[in-house]
Amino acid sequence: MNTMPEFAHTNGAMHADESPQTDHRVLGPANKPTHPMALAPVATPRHSVDGFVQEFLHELNTTQGVTLSASTINDQYKALALTVRNYLMARWLETTRNSIKSKSKAVAYLSAEYLLGRQLGNALLAADLADIAQEGLKQCGIELWQLRAQEVEPGLGNGGLGRLAACFIDSLATMNVPSVGYGIRYEYGIFRQTFVDGRQVEQPDTWLSLGSPWEFPHPEAAVTINFGGTTEKYTDEDGRERTRWLPEWDVQAIPYNYMVPGYLNGRVNTLRLWSAEATRAFDLQIFNSGDYARAVRAQTFAENISKVLYPEDSTPQGKELRLQQQYFFVAASIRDFINQVLGEDFDLHNLSDRIIFQLNDTHPVIGVPELMRVLIDEEGFGWDEAWEVTSKCFAYTCHTLLPEALEVWPTELLGRLLPRHLEIIYAINDRFLEQVRDRFPGDEVRVGRMSIIAEYPERAVRMAHLASVAATKINGVAELHSQLLRDKVLKDFADLWPEKFTNVTNGVTPRRFLRMANYKLSGLLTETIGSGWVTDLERLRELEPCADDPEFREKFREVKAFNKRRLTNLLRARDGIDLPEGHMLDVMVKRLHEYKRQSLKILHVISLYEQVISGKISADEITPRTVVFGAKAAPGYRLAKDTIHLINKVASVVNEDKRLDGRLKVAFPANYNVTLAEKLIPAADLSEQISLAGKEASGTGNMKFALNGALTIGTDDGANVEIRELVGDDHFFLFGMTEPEVEALQAKGYHPGEYYQNNPQLKAAVDLIQSGIFSGGDRGTFDSLTSSWLYHDRFMVFADFDSYIAAQKKVEEKYADQDAWTRSAILNMARTGYFSSDRSMRDYMTRIWNITPDF
Repeated sequence: MNTMPEFAHTNGAMHADESPQTDHRVLGPANKPTHPMALAPVATPRHSVDGFVQEFLHELNTTQGVTLSASTINDQYKALALTVRNYLMARWLETTRNSIKSKSKAVAYLSAEYLLGRQLGNALLAADLADIAQEGLKQCGIELWQLRAQEVEPGLGNGGLGRLAACFIDSLATMNVPSVGYGIRYEYGIFRQTFVDGRQVEQPDTWLSLGSPWEFPHPEAAVTINFGGTTEKYTDEDGRERTRWLPEWDVQAIPYNYMVPGYLNGRVNTLRLWSAEATRAFDLQIFNSGDYARAVRAQTFAENISKVLYPEDSTPQGKELRLQQQYFFVAASIRDFINQVLGEDFDLHNLSDRIIFQLNDTHPVIGVPELMRVLIDEEGFGWDEAWEVTSKCFAYTCHTLLPEALEVWPTELLGRLLPRHLEIIYAINDRFLEQVRDRFPGDEVRVGRMSIIAEYPERAVRMAHLASVAATKINGVAELHSQLLRDKVLKDFADLWPEKFTNVTNGVTPRRFLRMANYKLSGLLTETIGSGWVTDLERLRELEPCADDPEFREKFREVKAFNKRRLTNLLRARDGIDLPEGHMLDVMVKRLHEYKRQSLKILHVISLYEQVISGKISADEITPRTVVFGAKAAPGYRLAKDTIHLINKVASVVNEDKRLDGRLKVAFPANYNVTLAEKLIPAADLSEQISLAGKEASGTGNMKFALNGALTIGTDDGANVEIRELVGDDHFFLFGMTEPEVEALQAKGYHPGEYYQNNPQLKAAVDLIQSGIFSGGDRGTFDSLTSSWLYHDRFMVFADFDSYIAAQKKVEEKYADQDAWTRSAILNMARTGYFSSDRSMRDYMTRIWNITPDF
C-alpha cells in the first residue's frame, strides 16, 4: 500500500487555512487573474501545477460559466471541488468496474447516518493534491483556505453513530475492501443549532442551498418503494400457495453517489444516498382546476421521507415517518445491489457469497423481512431456502446498552405501513420460538422474553430481537459493551447462540482526525518516525521514548499552543467567543443525553464558582481553566434542552464575575459539528468522558482526544476501559463507580437526596442553582433539572460527584507540572494507535464478514 511522502512538520500546504476568517460564504468578487493560462482551459487533469490550473479554469469557465475575474468565491469553490473530483473520477470508475468484474464479496454498510464532514480537504489529502492545488490557486490570485472555508458540511448525522460510519467507509476504501455505504440524502439533515437567551433553538440545516459538487444524481437508476395496502393469497402456476402485496402508495428512491477515496492507493469506493420523490409528482388536471396545493400534494408527501434526519417522534405521525425512512433506504439498497451489481443470471441462492449487509444499529433491521419478501414473493423461493440465504447475509452491530434505545415498532403501525413485512416477521418469530422451546423445554418465561413480538405495554416488534435472530454475527463496540450485551442486554440470545457474539472495538480514521485535523502534530510525527503511521497507526508506539526527550516535549507543547491559537481565532470569528490565554482547555463535546452526564461537568463548574464567591477558597487557588461544551439535544428531549439552558446561563454569570479574576471560563459554541471538532480536539488538554459506568457503548470522541494528546478524565465505561489499560493508570484520571457497583447500588436502592444532604460541596452547588443566581432571580427556572437530580437521578450524578471532584484535584496537580503533563499526553498518543478504524475494519473482516481486500 502506498504511504505518504516525508515532509517537515512546518508544512502548511495542506492546511493554509489559518486566517481568523472561517466562514466565507459571501459571494464577493475574486482577485484578478495572474496566471498566464487564465483563459486557456483544458479538460484533462494532470499531476502538475500547470495542469491543475488549466483544469480549474476549465471548470470555472465551462461549468460555472464565468471568467476568473468575474467569479464569486462560491464559483471558485465549486470549480475547485469539480477539479479535484475529476482527478478521482477515473479511479472511481475503475474501482467500480473491477469490483463488478471480479465478483468478489463486498460489504454493504447500512446506516441511517453518515456524519461526513467537509469533503474537499479529505479529497485533496487522498489524491495527494494539496500542494499542487495551493500553488495553482496562488497563481490565480486565490488562497486555498478561503475556498476550503466556503464548503458547507453535510448535516447527514447526529453524533457518534454517523461519524463512526464515515470513519469506517474511509478505512474500507483505504484498505482496498470492496464496499458500498447506503443511507439517506436528507435535504435538511440534522438541525442547525442556535441559542436564544441560552436556550437551544432548532433551525433548518440548509446544507444544499448552494448545491453540492460532491454528489452524482442518477435518476435513471431510481427504485420504486411501496407502502401500505393489503396482502392476498393466490396459487401460482406450479400450484403453490403464495402471497402478494397490494400496496396502496409508492415513492421513487433516487440515488445520489458520493466518492469515498482511499488514502493514496487509487481506490475510490461509493457512498449511495437515497432521496425520495413522488412517482406522480404533479397532477395537471387538478392544477388547471385551481387547486394548486392539491396538485403537488403527492410530491410534498413523498419528499417528507428524506427531508430531515430523525424527525421528532413524540407524535404518531413522527413515528410513522421514521419507519418510512428506515424501510425506504434499506429496500432501495437491497434492490439496488441485486439489480445493479449482480448479473441477471446470478443465482440468488448464492447471495451470501457476494454480499454481507452490515446493520449499523437497529435502524436498518427492517431489511431482514424485506430480503425475505424479495426472495419469496418476487424470486419464487420457498421459506426454508429464503431463510437459509437471508440468515447468512446480515450482521448486526448493537450500539447501545439503554433498553429504550432498542427500537420497538407497534404492530398496528407496522401492519398498516408494511403489511407483508409484518406477516413475514410473525412467521420468523413462530419458527424461532419453536427453536427456543426445543432448546429450553417448559421455559415459557424465557420464550416470552425472547419473542420478537412484545405483548406489553402494547403489541410491538422488537427490532433488536429480530436482528439477533437473523444475523450471522452480533457485535458490541467495546470490550465492556460486548460483555454486557452477552451477559445482560441480549443474554438469552447469547445463551442460545454463543457463537454469534463477538466484539469489535470502535476506531477513528487517522486521516481526518490526526493527519488532516492536526497537521502540525502530524508533521512532527512524520519527522520523527516516518509517514507509515497514517495507514498503520500502531506505529505511534515508536514515539514512547520521545516522552522522555525534553526537546520533543517542547515541540509537542509548541504544537498544542499553536492549536489553541488556531481554535481561539476560529471561535472568535465563528461565535464571538474569546478563549483566555494560558488556560487548561477542559473539553466535553458529545450528544446531549442524561447518561453522558453533562450535568456532572456543569455541577463541577458551579461548585468551583460557589467556593470562590462564598469565600471558601480564593480565586488564585483555581487552576486557570476554560471549560468548552459542544452538544445538541433532541428537539423533544426536555431535560437535555434544560441542561443546555443551564450551561449557557452559568457561562453568562461565571464569565463576567470579576471575583474569579478570569481564572474560570465556560464556552458553549453553538452547532457543534465535524468541522469544529477538527479544530477543537487538537487544542484540548483534558477530555471529559464521564458517563455512568455501564451506559456508554464505546465512544469515539475519547479516542480522538487521546490520539491528539489530551488526557482523559473518565469512568470505567465503554472504550475508556481499553484506553486506560493501554495508556496506564498514571496517565488517565479514573473516577466513579464500576458497572457492578452501579448495579449493586441500584439493587440496594439509590436515594440521591441522601448524597445531597451529606455532601456540603454538592449541596452548595445545587442550592446555588435554586437560589436563582443563574436565572435572573427566578428560583424555579431550573426546577426540572434539580428535581430530577434530587428525586430520580437516573444516571447517578450525585453518587459519583465526590469521586469526580477528587479526580479533578488530581488533574490540577498534574497540570501544575507541565513536563509531567506533556509526558503523559505524549504517552496517551503513542499508546492509542489501536483505536484506528483500520484496525476495526480488520476485526470486522476476520471475525464477521469473512472478506479479504482487493489488491
